[in-house]
Amino acid sequence: MTIQDRIKKSIRDVADFPKPGILFKDITPLFYDQDLCNEIVNEFVRRMDVKPDAIAGIESRGFLFGILLANKLNIPFVLIRKSGKLPYKTISHEYDLEYGTSKIEMHEDSLKANWKVLIHDDLLATGGTAEAAACLVKKQGAIVAGFNFVIGLGFLEGKNKLIKHTNNITCLVQY
Repeated sequence: MTIQDRIKKSIRDVADFPKPGILFKDITPLFYDQDLCNEIVNEFVRRMDVKPDAIAGIESRGFLFGILLANKLNIPFVLIRKSGKLPYKTISHEYDLEYGTSKIEMHEDSLKANWKVLIHDDLLATGGTAEAAACLVKKQGAIVAGFNFVIGLGFLEGKNKLIKHTNNITCLVQY
């Protein structure tokens, strides 16, 4: 069985979450199988074109494999959080949602100029949050080296928003 098959077999579908009509892809069952978690991290490493200087994980499920990946590569892990959640001085980026706006932040001293940064999250849907994360990385003078996702929802075409930052976009499984 391929790693893609094992991931798909482990992901739980939750109907009507967080609202009616949504079929939520729940990755939490992946964490019950440590061999699979290690394989996922190794697969992300195997697919890397270039070793990044840091991993930036998007709140909150992007923290899960993001920190494991950063530890495996022995590089810093940077938190990207919703507004008001980080304790030190931050930079922020506001972005549009389907209905309204949202804002994400990172500590102002978390990246160095010209660092190659890999942005990690659990799922690529419309790409809005990942694109906002890319804007934060660039505000710090760093380079978006790529995006990693466990799941890609190809029918939502989120890659189209990210391609202007890099062609290096990895989704381990596609729906």
